[in-house]
Amino acid sequence: MTRFIALIGLLICTAAQAADPTHTDGDKYKVRFENDRVRVLEYKDRPGEKTHQHTHPAFVLYAVTPFKRAIILPDGKTLRREFKAGDTMWSEEQTHIGDNIGDTPTHVIMIEVKK
Repeated sequence: MTRFIALIGLLICTAAQAADPTHTDGDKYKVRFENDRVRVLEYKDRPGEKTHQHTHPAFVLYAVTPFKRAIILPDGKTLRREFKAGDTMWSEEQTHIGDNIGDTPTHVIMIEVKK
């Protein structure tokens, strides 16, 4: 029984980590700062690159460079986003796949709010 409980705990932890963008796409997301209230991520990709499905808690996004993206939600709905350098936006918690559909690299800073 103890092994079963340990296995369930491991599966829960693994599932939680799998949704974390620094685990699913560590080549694109870098933690730049973290404390008990926020986590600051830097994200970079190139045209044509896609992320794996991952989750962000509520966050603020700051566009360092201009870019175009498709955000694919778990229900299959696709949102198209276009940012100019300096654009800032707020988002509630979201699970998605990101797809760079433009001709320029994406470079953003994200400030995730911890619960």
